Amino acid sequence: MIVNAIPYGRTARRLEWAHLPPAVRGVIEQRIGSKIVVTESRTGGFTPGFASLVVSAAGTTHFVKAASLVAQRPIAEAYRAEGRALRTLPPGVAVPRLQWMYDADDWVVLCIDPADGDQTPRPWTEADVRTASNTLVTLAEALTPAPGLGVADFADAYADWPSCWDHVRRAQPSLPHLDDAAALAARFAGVTAGDTLVHGEVRDDNLIFIDDDTVMVCDWKWPSRGANWIDSLMLLIGPRHDGFDVNMHMASHPLLAQVPSESIDIVLALLAGYYFRAADQPAPASSKHLRSAAIEHRDALWNWLSERRGW
Repeated sequence: MIVNAIPYGRTARRLEWAHLPPAVRGVIEQRIGSKIVVTESRTGGFTPGFASLVVSAAGTTHFVKAASLVAQRPIAEAYRAEGRALRTLPPGVAVPRLQWMYDADDWVVLCIDPADGDQTPRPWTEADVRTASNTLVTLAEALTPAPGLGVADFADAYADWPSCWDHVRRAQPSLPHLDDAAALAARFAGVTAGDTLVHGEVRDDNLIFIDDDTVMVCDWKWPSRGANWIDSLMLLIGPRHDGFDVNMHMASHPLLAQVPSESIDIVLALLAGYYFRAADQPAPASSKHLRSAAIEHRDALWNWLSERRGW
């Protein structure tokens, strides 16, 4: 069994309710219709924005995200993108619903239906992989064709990712099969085309297990339009790191089993290059575990790709 050094579920240092400006707290209470009396910060994930369950004096519970466009612009822009994406998702899918969005006065605030469940426990178990996998297959069917307008194609959204291997050439020039991996990644556009709305960040901190059969897929910050199997493959990075037999899982998977082996390798190479570069970046003070998570993904992807290619 793999022992994970990252404290999953406790990786984020977030803004608390008291840190929000009085005007922003006022907007939230006005939109909810009652004074906020209890807040519970959600410490999973790797961003410092406000993300808390809030309980009103009227007894209603909501999940609220907030970030400043001045002090936390990348986070605020991500929340803005998530709000726009949630507006396009059809009813009945395994995604928390957006109640309302506030985007003014240098702040972006999202109020979302609370997902009453738990973040994916680590290490991954076979049952949890199966439940999450079934959810993603159902979701891919529901999100084909991709809803909404203006969603970038996967090839365009990830167009600069093959260049991450240029960083690897500089940082680790003696890495075995570096050029082979870079050549694979460069071919990704040809194998990832499709008309499914792809989440693109399927991992444990973006999945909430409601019960043994239900998973909510959260944090739709950067969706794109691509092949229906991409999210199902991304799901397996964490389980692969934790020792789960991804080969057996893929062999009977309704989507992945139909994908040519070379196409799988191409996407693994694309992702590995990104995480090689991400793992070498300085750890931000606001998210000290972010680089450790990148290293985990890098190692899982590189070992997986190397095994598949016989490197």
